[in-house]
Amino acid sequence: MGNNYDIILIGLVAIFLILRLRSVLGKRTGNERPPARDPFTPPAPPPTPSGQPRLGDAPSGNDNVIPLPKDMSRSSQAVNAPGGIRSTVMPNAAAGVAAIRGVDPSFEPIGFAAGARSAFTAIVEAFAKGDTGPLRQLLDPQTFSSFEAAIRGRAERREKAETTLIGFEASDIANAEMQGSYAEVTVRFVSEQINVVRNAEGQIADGNPNEVQKVVDLWTFRRDTKSSDPNWLLIKTESEG
Repeated sequence: MGNNYDIILIGLVAIFLILRLRSVLGKRTGNERPPARDPFTPPAPPPTPSGQPRLGDAPSGNDNVIPLPKDMSRSSQAVNAPGGIRSTVMPNAAAGVAAIRGVDPSFEPIGFAAGARSAFTAIVEAFAKGDTGPLRQLLDPQTFSSFEAAIRGRAERREKAETTLIGFEASDIANAEMQGSYAEVTVRFVSEQINVVRNAEGQIADGNPNEVQKVVDLWTFRRDTKSSDPNWLLIKTESEG
């Protein structure tokens, strides 16, 4: 008789546990929503017309040219460069880019912006170190004179500049135009930097070594399209804001 009571008790406990689980977990009805995508699986790329690369795709083979829209007066061109850097042809620059491409079909604004970022990095670092060698190669004579004078003044005051370029947020083509045979392109750089100036005693005269600043610069580059020299020179610098 005792064994019967034990079996009944076990059965009641089992029924209680089943009902408890159903109340917590629910039950399948056939109308459940499909499970969410695995967050560690990248989403499938959106379909594109056959054979046409998407902006931001890695180039195939040795082809590093990204096709531009035929009507650049209607839209801007934007990609994310490595590191999530935005690079855009802004609407005000569209007509100028088209004019430059009319003279020099090899001009590719997004690739130009990437080269401009490299030049920006080299110039900023060389200026901070007071190294005029790279500056002489990357700046036109008038702009070089201004940079050289600033470096000379800093040396006379026995000051030392320390610049750490953390990275870029954007390098947008803000303006472009033809001036005779000269192509001029202005790039709007948005970067994060740490800037410090120390006096002769090594004490901080300006800046904060623990503060990252967002800096917006407008740099204009120029190249003579009739020249066989493919290099662009920095001809003007401005700070925004």
